[in-house]
Amino acid sequence: MGNLIFISTLSEEDKEAARDVLITSYEQYRDSFKSQEAFNNYLLDIKKSLDNPKIEKVLVAKDDTQAVLGTLQIYANSEEAYGRPELNIHTPIVRLLGVHPSARGKGIARKLLQESIEYAKQKGAKSLYLHTGDIMKDAIRLYERFGFQRDFEKEFGNRGNLVMCYRFDIV
Repeated sequence: MGNLIFISTLSEEDKEAARDVLITSYEQYRDSFKSQEAFNNYLLDIKKSLDNPKIEKVLVAKDDTQAVLGTLQIYANSEEAYGRPELNIHTPIVRLLGVHPSARGKGIARKLLQESIEYAKQKGAKSLYLHTGDIMKDAIRLYERFGFQRDFEKEFGNRGNLVMCYRFDIV
């Protein structure tokens, strides 16, 4: 793995590598699910996510060897991201941030989030949203240290689990 990290938009050539990073990064939550079947369905949704035509932009983090180390998806609003117009989010939403376990601790997630904020600024958005589950403790710590604030009004339930909402206000 190289030392320099570059953020770019997903290319078709990098799609499978990005999919592999997502699967590998979310494997850590296997034991947090009520059943193996529930986890397998979750992983299947993640595998298919990069083929979703509603994604506005996919960012990838690569090192100087061009290896894909991290990725995240950006959607235009809550209807596109979740099929939930009732959340009334009309600014970009980050979904499925993943960093390969071997690349963690190198600031990759922070760089991806920063690039997402820059993208939201370019779109004229006043905020950037993301949703996460309470099992994702490290991710929640990252979001809070980064400056995301909990937005209880935009939370929802999914398959019996609370989907927590965080908002980053762009100044």
